[in-house]
Amino acid sequence: MRDQTGLSVQNMPGARTNLIARALREPLVHFLLAGFGLFVLYALLQPERFVADTSQRIELSATDVARVELAFVARWQRHPTEAELRGLLAGEVRNEILSREAIALGLDKDDVIVKRRLAQKMEFLADDVSGLREPTQDELRGWFEVNKNEFAQPSRITFRHVFFSTDRRGADTEAGARKALVSAASRGDIAPRGDPFMFQDYYADRTEAQVADVFGSDFATTVFSSPIKRWSGPLASGLGWHIVWTEEVQLGDVRSYEDVESEVRQRWMVEQREAAKRAGFEAMLARYEVVLPDMDAVNRAMAPRAALTK
Repeated sequence: MRDQTGLSVQNMPGARTNLIARALREPLVHFLLAGFGLFVLYALLQPERFVADTSQRIELSATDVARVELAFVARWQRHPTEAELRGLLAGEVRNEILSREAIALGLDKDDVIVKRRLAQKMEFLADDVSGLREPTQDELRGWFEVNKNEFAQPSRITFRHVFFSTDRRGADTEAGARKALVSAASRGDIAPRGDPFMFQDYYADRTEAQVADVFGSDFATTVFSSPIKRWSGPLASGLGWHIVWTEEVQLGDVRSYEDVESEVRQRWMVEQREAAKRAGFEAMLARYEVVLPDMDAVNRAMAPRAALTK
């Protein structure tokens, strides 16, 4: 038997079942169901917050009073006096009245600050929803195996250097550093004469990031590959030129899963939360048609203004 659309009536229940099954697999449906569940749970736990709102009635609950008092204690490290509490509650009433009147006038429409705040609340809701499931040990161990290099102990270096100042020597600075390097090659670990350095001449047990903080990233990368127990260089930094005697380089090693289990779990949760948020947003984005302006036209429109600021 078929209906007016030509579909078999006997197949309609099965078609509806398949449609529901497909819908339940959609990330957006998961997101909305979880959000609705949180909303219902909050309503059950705090029913006074869901009393019907009218423009003529403002009712502050015991929860509102406790929240206001807690905020005062957090700021002033003491409980408010009765007069202060009454003043704080009067402020709450004032804010409620002004916000209702603003909404009645439509002041919340097309307001950038309101939009950002609502978007922020959606981000918070997405964080709550996406952080509900606990990972299994197999999931954590599998994730660790793929990302174990991110948990490696950083390599460390011990070195000393001789500094050659560009401010003092000008264009001859690098040449002076090379000459000192040739001289130092025959003197073992005895340092040649250089210029005073504003920081240290000797650095022990430093990571590449710590070396980069002083000398720059290029210097730090190169010094970690320099030969051991000999002078090398010259190496440039933002301060001048250097020749370096490397005492020791301790290569970093990967820690075991047991040593970093808590950190692995935290990183896994962050990654899964971000993935869930992206999937939820992409599902929402698919429902919209986004039209961007012609950037050439925008640039042409902005050109006269840019010329005025020069």
